[in-house]
Amino acid sequence: MADITSQGGSRGQEGIKTFPFPVDLSVSGVGMQVGPMGTGRTWHADAPLDRVHRIDFHVVMLFHEGPVRHMIDFAEYEAAAGELLWIRPGQVHRFSRTNGYRGTVLTMQPGFLPRATVEATGLYRYDQPPLLRPDAARFAALEHSLAQLEREYADTVTLPPGLRTSVLRHSLTAFLLRLAHLAETSAGAAREGGDTTFTRFRDAVERGFATNHSVSAYADALGYSRRTLVRAVRAATGETPKGFIDKRVTLEAKRLLAHTDMPIGRVGAAVGFPDAANFSKFFHQHTDLTPAQFRLELR
Repeated sequence: MADITSQGGSRGQEGIKTFPFPVDLSVSGVGMQVGPMGTGRTWHADAPLDRVHRIDFHVVMLFHEGPVRHMIDFAEYEAAAGELLWIRPGQVHRFSRTNGYRGTVLTMQPGFLPRATVEATGLYRYDQPPLLRPDAARFAALEHSLAQLEREYADTVTLPPGLRTSVLRHSLTAFLLRLAHLAETSAGAAREGGDTTFTRFRDAVERGFATNHSVSAYADALGYSRRTLVRAVRAATGETPKGFIDKRVTLEAKRLLAHTDMPIGRVGAAVGFPDAANFSKFFHQHTDLTPAQFRLELR
């Protein structure tokens, strides 16, 4: 995704800091971690979790106590016991200083699972809500599945390393399939079903929104008519393809304005507006604020 970032720990001139998956903290260096939440957890030695930051991996938090407040992409979520938060790579987020996080946390490095599993589990469904509220039966099933995964993750002696990694992938897939089904039904996205038109469009926008804002260009690149694309996006999201693109561009602009010191002109250029006046007009149209007003209100 378009991102002007650097590795490190605090807000800087060049953009929001993005922290990589902490492989050195994983048991046997596998591309996932699972264990109890607690104070002192960090992605990086220089990364205070109560400051806004990005991560380049998935985080799923299953809560046994609550409420807990957590900011994800400018929205505050309050999770209670029996609920989950799913944070995807690239999303801006911040842990609360005052809340006690109690439960189990799963982190997963992109690339740990095969592509077919990634697609089947909807790992990059940024259109779905981060906060998930399963009923008691679904929560119990997710809790049991995650507990089994945690046991296998902690067991480094029963199986040889290669086989252990394979077992972890299978157990992780089982948990994520349950989680993805919950997320899909929670978002009312079941109507999309197996239709890949919107999925392909969504992924193309995520890759190209910083330089391409044209619905026709996306339709041509994906091999669809504009009408087909409009029908698919409206069925999946209730909005037009242009509205979907603009929402993604606006979100990235908000991220950069709120959490970096980049000049407004550079923020505009980073999201596809070489002309600062055009960027200001676009931003005001979608937020009722100028970029400078938005930045000032948050600070």
